[in-house]
Amino acid sequence: MSVPIARLLSLDLIRGFVAVGRRMSITLAAQDLYITQSAVSRQIRALEDLLGVKLLTRGHRSIAFTPEGDRLFRSANSAVQQLQDAIGAIRVGAVRHPVTITCTIGFASLWLLPRLRNFQQEHPGVDLRIAASDRVEDLRGEGIDLAIRYCARKTAPEGAVRLFGETVVPVAHPALGIDSLDSPRSLERHFLLEFEGARFPWLHWHEWLASQGWDKAKPKGTLRFNQYDQVITAAMAGQGIAIGRLTLLGPMLSDGRLRILASRQPGPVTAHAYWLVQAREKPRSDVATAARWIQSQAEAQARTETGSAVRAVASRGASATNKAALR
Repeated sequence: MSVPIARLLSLDLIRGFVAVGRRMSITLAAQDLYITQSAVSRQIRALEDLLGVKLLTRGHRSIAFTPEGDRLFRSANSAVQQLQDAIGAIRVGAVRHPVTITCTIGFASLWLLPRLRNFQQEHPGVDLRIAASDRVEDLRGEGIDLAIRYCARKTAPEGAVRLFGETVVPVAHPALGIDSLDSPRSLERHFLLEFEGARFPWLHWHEWLASQGWDKAKPKGTLRFNQYDQVITAAMAGQGIAIGRLTLLGPMLSDGRLRILASRQPGPVTAHAYWLVQAREKPRSDVATAARWIQSQAEAQARTETGSAVRAVASRGASATNKAALR
């Protein structure tokens, strides 16, 4: 026969009784409940008074259940455990663990961050944590879920997914009033913005100038930076011409903050590409969601890059034709 809910015993009294039964000690139960021993004893007496039976027998240094106490403990302990399990599961479900993504500082600033609003709109239930670093992180050791690595195929981690390759072109702010680099003299009125990353020579101006046969070109001056995103920030501020990594500059090119400068010859070529690495073979569902989103953005980027490259080649050809017509 069910008891009306209004007549159910106080949960505080049941909790105190179960705590004593689990420890078979009023002292230890008081420690578990963060209350005094006398408070626990009062709870037990109040419960016995309500039920009209003794639940515990007290010895000099021990306690034991009466038959009624043993029966109540078995039922109450099971019910309290179910309640603890249910509350624990709800709390775990309510805690949102962010998906941690690591990538270089430049990639985070130029490619990932401008696209995060799109991710938030598509997946509002998934939190992200961006751990930008130019060090190669230990994914599992650092609690990282996804990494975007920039390397050649032969050094890409096992299971890595290729996102896109690398194409470099000269870029500048439209305010500089320059559309193309046709000869070494094109550089005489402009500063070159130089990235000092020693591991990536194809991002250096001397490599690009050599690809054009302009080893002796004399620009107005050079500004050097140790972070690639600083190079691009300076370019967008109209401070000079940069070697642009086409895959990272889509938003800046599309909204007119930068433009590709046509040239007679293609720039340096590299085998490096961007790779997506998962820390675990079977990731959480939110990690898998973030990985799929990154891949979809990369596919869209590849299409954009192809279109930009085609336009740059067309512009290069048109520039050469116009120069020939003026001779």
